[in-house]
Amino acid sequence: MTEPQGAFPLQHHFDDPDQQSESATLGMWAFLATEVLFFGGLFTAYAVYRSSYSEAFAEASRHLDVRLGTINTVVLIGSSLTMAMAVWAAQTGRRLQQVMYLLGTILLGSIFLGIKAVEYGHKFHEHLVPGPHFMFTGAEPDHSQIFFSLYFVMTGMHALHMVIGIALLAILAVRAHLGRFTPVYNTPVELTGLYWHFVDIVWIFLFPMLYLIGLHA
Repeated sequence: MTEPQGAFPLQHHFDDPDQQSESATLGMWAFLATEVLFFGGLFTAYAVYRSSYSEAFAEASRHLDVRLGTINTVVLIGSSLTMAMAVWAAQTGRRLQQVMYLLGTILLGSIFLGIKAVEYGHKFHEHLVPGPHFMFTGAEPDHSQIFFSLYFVMTGMHALHMVIGIALLAILAVRAHLGRFTPVYNTPVELTGLYWHFVDIVWIFLFPMLYLIGLHA
């Protein structure tokens, strides 16, 4: 049997909507905690190698496009705003605005991935992808290859999280268009918003760590 539009889909193992919402929120925070541990391991590896080969990392960082990285940072900050507005629209029963804000977030996320694809293309063209064809004209090419290995792993995993987030947002946009979220029930939008904000925060750390360390004299 299908649920009427706007009905609260209370699962049988919960006593009331509040308990279900709190359980779902707790589950999302637990998931985000595991994500913090995952990215924390990558950040720790970066910190260790950065302290050991500081000059090589600074030189390699100068081969990244700060302009594109800055644009992507602005784009992601804008996507956090549209995501927050989508949550607000769901909480206040503004269905059309909710759909538009979700689509806006998808658009900004897609722009981010498009710019990142352009950056990756530049690195392939310049032979800065770690592996047998890696070529680095600066000092300490072996240590610089470690930097680019971390760059591709960290930004690649971040981009994967962005792709997952965009897929979730697309599902939410369809469900929002069908009127499935109301001021009474909007937990999926709120939890996806938490996920999206987490992914944005990860980039806020990645940007200075990878792009800005080579700007000193």
